[in-house]
Amino acid sequence: MTPDRPPTAWAKLTPELLVSDLAVSLAFYVDVLGFSICYGRPEEGFAYLEKEGAQLMLEAIDPDARQWTIASLERPFGRGMNLQIEVAAVEDLHAELERRGISLFLALEDKWYRVGPLLSGNRQLIVADPDGYLLRFFSHLGERPAG
Repeated sequence: MTPDRPPTAWAKLTPELLVSDLAVSLAFYVDVLGFSICYGRPEEGFAYLEKEGAQLMLEAIDPDARQWTIASLERPFGRGMNLQIEVAAVEDLHAELERRGISLFLALEDKWYRVGPLLSGNRQLIVADPDGYLLRFFSHLGERPAG
């Protein structure tokens, strides 16, 4: 696990995902999704990642370590949650996922969401990581009046 660079700034909210195999997860997040390793603690099975300002932590499941869970972990992990991650060009990530033959949970789509009197556009896709956490990558399409 080689750190690439420190974070550009510390995020005010950073999810920490427990993973079944840190090496497998790092290969997916770094090699496929394009995250960078900001720092790691290999002796603790931990890595802090960043992609275009979005940050998350990965920690290997270790029954002997201090980890915060309220129930046993069963696949898919993260049921009921998806992590929305803004990227400059979701189309580039889509092309990389297709090139690698990785199935999508939600195909690339344009979706407009009402935000007060406006519609805010996302070009988005959802992919599951190796443990089943859903990652919703999007690029902003702009805003327009609702109605």
